[in-house]
Amino acid sequence: MLKKSILLLSALYLTSCAELQTIVNEYAIEQNQPLTSFDVSQGLKEALILGSKQASKVLSTQDGFYKDELVKILLPPEAANITKHVKMIPGGQDMIDKVVLRLNRAAEDAVVEAAPIFVSAISEMTIQDAFGILKGDKDAATVYLKNKSYSKLKALFKPKIKNSLDKKLIANLSTNESWEMLTGTYNQVAGSFAGKIANFKTVNSKLDDYVTTKALDALFLKVADEELQIRKDPMKRVSSILKRVFSEQN
Repeated sequence: MLKKSILLLSALYLTSCAELQTIVNEYAIEQNQPLTSFDVSQGLKEALILGSKQASKVLSTQDGFYKDELVKILLPPEAANITKHVKMIPGGQDMIDKVVLRLNRAAEDAVVEAAPIFVSAISEMTIQDAFGILKGDKDAATVYLKNKSYSKLKALFKPKIKNSLDKKLIANLSTNESWEMLTGTYNQVAGSFAGKIANFKTVNSKLDDYVTTKALDALFLKVADEELQIRKDPMKRVSSILKRVFSEQN
């Protein structure tokens, strides 16, 4: 023990700060100190925090939603009648395209503020079955967070979405205003004599809940991607706790 301590102190004295940290980490691992539930919990939390920050960063860039077919937000299901009868609406397809673009721009704008909300929820997590999550599926930690915190995250995130939907992000027109123009034009057709004969249904839905759900789904999808990378790729483990915890999973 004395010999090992002398060697460690010598190494600390002779190396740079970066090298020093590496030696300390390796020394701890060499001692085969068993991981505790607290260690694993902290590692999983850090992985989720890193993942949520990266997810927010990726999605908040221009076209982060709009040009990613996995997360691109289309018109809500209630608008199926509008799409079906688009030829009956003057300039209908152009109006739909502009609403879709604005839906995605609003989501991109809102997710800038998503990371702190996620970090807060992650920090409050109590993971009693930490080892089970660590040894679980590739997205086990993300699924755990979603199951435990989804309602809280949605309640906190929805005002951010509403604010973004009200912003005039494109051509001095907000997403909500663009949506109201589209639905208003369609509802005029639906309310006309021809529309009633054809049994067209009016559309009066709000966007807040729909876009909030879509944006959160996208965030969880990207967080799961980041969790997978940390599990698979040692280069993604950028801290000592991540290196120690996830090197033990295989």
